[in-house]
Amino acid sequence: MKTRWSCGERTPPGKPGAKGEGGADVILAIETSCDETAAALIDGEGRLRANVVSSQAELHARFGGVVPEVASRRHLELIVPVISEALDEAGVTFDQLDSVAVTQGPGLIGALLVGLSAAKAIAWSRGLPLIPVDHLLGHVSALYLDPVRLEPPFLCLLTSGGHTLLLDVQEHTSFRLLGTTLDDAAGEAFDKGARLLGLGYPGGAALDRLAQGGDASAYSFPIARLDGLDFSFSGLKTALLYEVRGLEHGELERRRADLAASYQHAIVRALVERTLQAAEKIGARQIAVAGGVAANSELREAFSSAALAPIELCTDNAAMIASAARYLKPIQPPGYLDLDAYASRQLA
Repeated sequence: MKTRWSCGERTPPGKPGAKGEGGADVILAIETSCDETAAALIDGEGRLRANVVSSQAELHARFGGVVPEVASRRHLELIVPVISEALDEAGVTFDQLDSVAVTQGPGLIGALLVGLSAAKAIAWSRGLPLIPVDHLLGHVSALYLDPVRLEPPFLCLLTSGGHTLLLDVQEHTSFRLLGTTLDDAAGEAFDKGARLLGLGYPGGAALDRLAQGGDASAYSFPIARLDGLDFSFSGLKTALLYEVRGLEHGELERRRADLAASYQHAIVRALVERTLQAAEKIGARQIAVAGGVAANSELREAFSSAALAPIELCTDNAAMIASAARYLKPIQPPGYLDLDAYASRQLA
């Protein structure tokens, strides 16, 4: 199935604008889909002028994960300062903006509404068009920025805390879904594994660091064998649970690094094998990896010859939203005033 987010005909990058530096349109982008409050500015040539991200990781660490209501309230506190910092960093004023882009979904509804409301307010008060962007399309669009500057077509493994997708990307504004997870996303599997091992939040990064000091061959964890190109990580998580429960008192600390390394290796192996299988099936000449899990050190090493999203653009950020917005047609005022956020999107 092909998924398209264009609101109309494609808007060519670099369309002459009256306000942007060098005649290129300037887009302010806002991202608040989960627990990062982010703003970025980009011009029509794809030059990133500013990229500001304020993480709530420390705030949610005490709860062991993101609390939606807490995230929404923190976005309310941070949204204005983050946008102001991005404008200052870019040396741009509101008067020099040509359009405003914002994440419409998927994500936490309360969090998304903070960003969407702020974007509407800025756009409407200045008479500017608004560009709603799908969060998943944003992750893929991080690959269109420096230093990667990838152009379709390519096969993309998009793997994060909420999604694990194999995408046949033929155009900047659309892709065809090849495979997805039937249960946990890879990032969710990392976080749940980290909790079982008694690690902190965010769990994926903590498990990655611990695994670097362990033996990946110490334990043999299962990889789900499914028909087609879908993934499954629930059985792997259960296998880790049983291994942890089977350890004698005090032994977990001694085996923690080996457990982390073996568990991580199984997740990475599943991602790599399925991606290579998909590439062979569709005859893909280029593989790309994006999303939060794309920051994992073992996964990046395994895909060393692929196009990898820059580390700073793997986790949620507004630069990727700005990148996607370059290829989408803006909605003119007042057409966006009744625009709503969505928590999930049906891809198949």
